[in-house]
Amino acid sequence: MASRNVAFWKEAINDEMDSIMSNQTWELVDLPPGSKPIGCKWVFRRKYHTDGMIQTFKARLVAKGFKQRECIDYFDTYAPVARTTSIRILFALASIHNLFVHQMDVKKAFLNGDLNEEVYMEQPEGFVLLGNENKVCKLVKSLYGLKQAPKQWHEKFDHTILLDGFRYNNVDKCLYSKTCDDYMVIVCLYVDDMLILSDDMKGIIETKRFLSSTFKMKDLGEVDTILGIKVKRNSGGYALNQTHYIEKVVSKFSHLKIKYANTPFDSSIKLEKNDGRSMAQLEYASAIGSLMYAAQCTRADISFAVSKLSRFMSNPSVEHWKAIGRVLSYLKNTKELSLQYSKFPAIIEGYSDASWISSVGDNLSTTSWVFTLGGGAVSWGSKKQTCISHSTMEVEFIALAATGKEAEWLRDLMMDIPFTANNVSTVSIHCDSQATLALAYSGVYNGKSRHISIRHEYVRQLIQNGIISISFVRSSGNLVDPFTKPLTRDLVRITSRGM
Repeated sequence: MASRNVAFWKEAINDEMDSIMSNQTWELVDLPPGSKPIGCKWVFRRKYHTDGMIQTFKARLVAKGFKQRECIDYFDTYAPVARTTSIRILFALASIHNLFVHQMDVKKAFLNGDLNEEVYMEQPEGFVLLGNENKVCKLVKSLYGLKQAPKQWHEKFDHTILLDGFRYNNVDKCLYSKTCDDYMVIVCLYVDDMLILSDDMKGIIETKRFLSSTFKMKDLGEVDTILGIKVKRNSGGYALNQTHYIEKVVSKFSHLKIKYANTPFDSSIKLEKNDGRSMAQLEYASAIGSLMYAAQCTRADISFAVSKLSRFMSNPSVEHWKAIGRVLSYLKNTKELSLQYSKFPAIIEGYSDASWISSVGDNLSTTSWVFTLGGGAVSWGSKKQTCISHSTMEVEFIALAATGKEAEWLRDLMMDIPFTANNVSTVSIHCDSQATLALAYSGVYNGKSRHISIRHEYVRQLIQNGIISISFVRSSGNLVDPFTKPLTRDLVRITSRGM
């Protein structure tokens, strides 16, 4: 109230209270004997455009859900969100099939959920009714901060959209599709952010009309930014980048004196566990979290570096901080890189690779994979294996089994999307190990490979059922090579261009 933006904050507060009261979120009652009310507080924040300009001032009344008691004030809390992999696949399909992609936002999404439990809350600061100071709010609808709020909102949305003829995707329950005589439409939900895709504008318009008649919606028109990812449409298709996010992260850690780097990881550095004094452990964890979001959304090229550096979060050293600075430097130098999707190729291709004993100290190896669709990467991973392997062949086969598992998920996802349901073919996976390829197509176990027999059987079943096929590719043509080890500048550029 003492800031120079007081008028904007007051407007935001009144807007929040209007939404709460019009939604009949609570009713004032006397507190029943034996019940304890939870508190609430106001949370203020500024929402920014991707160019850094202030978009809106937001005020939220948040319940102090940390005071709720399990099995009394709440029971289940789980609520799904769409995978970022699913979102990238939708943009790849939009590029291939020339789909319209629009965006909507649900206003005060969590206020729509209906509460099943009896929850009492203190009256909000600044809005205590005169003469009723001793009364409390009995919550009828969910409120931000409640443990069960996400679950109740998703249940409400799920029930509403299924009644309109939509059906959810069997592998990602936050993707909904509907096929009509004139059009096909897909709705992708991530908490309160919504993508709507259709081959006809009529499908977009009718879906928007239905959603607006049920919830308070904000129509954002053609998609521009989703989850902090900038979306650009061009003649070839869609491009996704996080230029603004990277600039913000680099600025946040500018005190590291970030210099020029053309690779995300220095191959001459061997990082080891720090047995000495920890260097800014909380800030190190914050840096890893910031890098991890970029790696999970659009910057597949830093996945290996982030995976490697995240292993030292409990006790980082100066050397670990230097490696963080190098990743930030590389991102600063390549902040304009985008995931570009086009019309071709219209099939999913996968690449699998592994690095034997890449983790110093515990003798564990690294599994990695990447899948492309429409010319750009849609799914990738770089993870430390959980079991010790005795040869490079075994390491590669463990990685192949993990890649096959992701391929099966992607194929099932595509088979339940109306635009591709009848055109999903066997997923081709490229592997740079001839021994692994021979073992995958062999039905014979020997004593040396018995301990990976479950993975062997799983891969053989995927091949026999026509879900995957495996072919050989030279290491120089394997796009997933930078996910297992540091590469030189030229190889980083080649694989990044391939993704």
